[in-house]
Amino acid sequence: NTMANTTFSGPVISKNGFVTTGPDMTVSLTADTTLTVAAHAGKILLCNDADGKFTLPSINVNSNGATAGDNDFNNLNNIGASFHFFVETAATDMDILTDGTDKFKGSILVSVDDGTIKGFVPGASNDVITMNGSTKGGIAGSVVSFTAIDTATYMVHNSLLIGSGTIETPFADA
Repeated sequence: NTMANTTFSGPVISKNGFVTTGPDMTVSLTADTTLTVAAHAGKILLCNDADGKFTLPSINVNSNGATAGDNDFNNLNNIGASFHFFVETAATDMDILTDGTDKFKGSILVSVDDGTIKGFVPGASNDVITMNGSTKGGIAGSVVSFTAIDTATYMVHNSLLIGSGTIETPFADA
């Protein structure tokens, strides 16, 4: 049995948690992909394109319409949408990028096998992370998450990019 998509206008509270499991909780990205909230948010995105370009959806901060109010179920606001990436196929030139208007805040950790770990904070204009399978991370097993938090801002969190050599920042401008 499956449940239809349901939209609630008030808070949903569970005293015992929510469990999201099943065969559709992972999506394999095997080619350049523009992500959508409906198909990719909240899922584990398996990166299987060594030089893939994975574009996060444009952040939409629209509020409910004046007429529909809390019953505006067609509102496309995507604040809070999260995208969780797991590198299965080692990167050679893999990008996770925004639409160019949205930028990153937060940090990414890059680690190499000698125990060295460096944290990187994006610059104000950074809108892409590039993994190269070595100095900028992207070896299989690397993980990074992004959440839309406000106008034109994706928070970068829960990250550990596995690399080799002399670590460099994966953040850049597209």
